[in-house]
Amino acid sequence: MMHLFQASLLFFNICTFICGEPIQGNCVHHSMDSSSANVVEDESNAKDESKSNDTLYQENCEESYDVKPKVTREEKHFMCRNLQNSIVSYTRSTKKLLRNMMDEQQASLDYLSNQVNELMNRVLLLTTEVFRKQLDSFPHRPVQSHGLDCTDIKDTIGSVTKTPSGLYIIHPEGASHPFEVMCDMDYRGGGWTVIQKRIDGVIDFQRLWCDYLDGFGDLLGEFWLGLKKIFYIVNQKNTSFMLYVALKSEDNTLAYASYENFWLEDETRFFKLHLGRYSGNAGDAFRGLRKEDNQNAMPFSASDVDNDGCRPMCLVCGQSVKSCSHFSNNTGWWFSQCGLANLNGIHHFPRKLLGTGIQWGTWIKNNSPVKIKSVSMKIRRMYNPYFK
Repeated sequence: MMHLFQASLLFFNICTFICGEPIQGNCVHHSMDSSSANVVEDESNAKDESKSNDTLYQENCEESYDVKPKVTREEKHFMCRNLQNSIVSYTRSTKKLLRNMMDEQQASLDYLSNQVNELMNRVLLLTTEVFRKQLDSFPHRPVQSHGLDCTDIKDTIGSVTKTPSGLYIIHPEGASHPFEVMCDMDYRGGGWTVIQKRIDGVIDFQRLWCDYLDGFGDLLGEFWLGLKKIFYIVNQKNTSFMLYVALKSEDNTLAYASYENFWLEDETRFFKLHLGRYSGNAGDAFRGLRKEDNQNAMPFSASDVDNDGCRPMCLVCGQSVKSCSHFSNNTGWWFSQCGLANLNGIHHFPRKLLGTGIQWGTWIKNNSPVKIKSVSMKIRRMYNPYFK
């Protein structure tokens, strides 16, 4: 705005100077100089010749005086018009420049605002995770006790001293190297190796085959142990494992489903699932209510590895589905024309189908499937003497 004011003031001063300043002629001085020269040259010249010369110079001067102001006025008006047009053009370009600058500043402010909101969301998630871990009773470092699995560790040192729940290092038969696991040494006598846990949705379960193969997440929070690690644990010689599924609803109701003789086939057969006798109060969702719902003896599927049996497609809730993993928001599970169980589904969102969340379709309340808030899957050797 200061630039516009200064430009306007400059225009006013220039126009006043050019258009309003009186122009002084030089004809009088010219006449006087000529007269003096005539007196010096010849004082004795006749008066008639002097009058004639004076008359001649006066006529020339009057002619010059009459022509020059006309030309000067036209030039002044031309210059004034040019200056006025220049000021108008400058004003418009300055306004446009100011608008562009304001638009750029607003865009920068919007971008910074979005960045701040994203950082605040991340800080909130990290704060929640840190607060949850502070409340977690499990130790934050692996207990330096080795065994084949959590049941083996419990049987080895449990008779000597109390074995706390927490992180342990195990080396099952057939595994090329040891790895960490979460051991639950408190529930029903302990000795449980936790292979999956969902709490609050902090960890993303929308993963590819390679992630489900090796495992992901935080063993002290939400995680998937990994198909290869689970395979090594449950396929040790002279062992038989039980699978225990613990469910909690959104209104904090508890339910469970357990299966004897749980084991997996190897990677060449996509870790095909095998389950024995069922017991519990949540219903046998793995086997479902219909023959086509039976997920027992089905291979594992992910968004990039499809083994769900939908050839070419399945009918789920009246909907044609080509991939159960895609239908379940790209999560991995032992699908069978999608089936009633998917404990790796994403947490529920408003106005979403049950098939897109954590699902255990045989847990019914008021004729509707229960909405599940948290779940864990853990395994233990069946011969554990502490089992009640």
